[in-house]
Amino acid sequence: MNKAELSQKISEKVGTSKKEAEAMVEALVDIVTSTLVANGEVNIAGFGAFSSRTRAGRVGVNPQRPTEKIQIPPVRVPKFKAGKGLKDALKK
Repeated sequence: MNKAELSQKISEKVGTSKKEAEAMVEALVDIVTSTLVANGEVNIAGFGAFSSRTRAGRVGVNPQRPTEKIQIPPVRVPKFKAGKGLKDALKK
């Protein structure tokens, strides 16, 4: 399901226009992104938790020259932990 299909489903379920539903989806994405950028966490009860973590730097191998080692710097990555409600729904 892509963003347009999600907007359409929200529009049908809530009874709003498709344009309003698209604005809701955009607002959710913007809020989650800005919160994660600020090292925050977004918890949605029954669904899950969005957070960010720092992946440690490491030494890797240059794929073009396998004998050459390269330093891969630390990087922040998003993380999602599914909530109990979502896990239970998938088990059925």
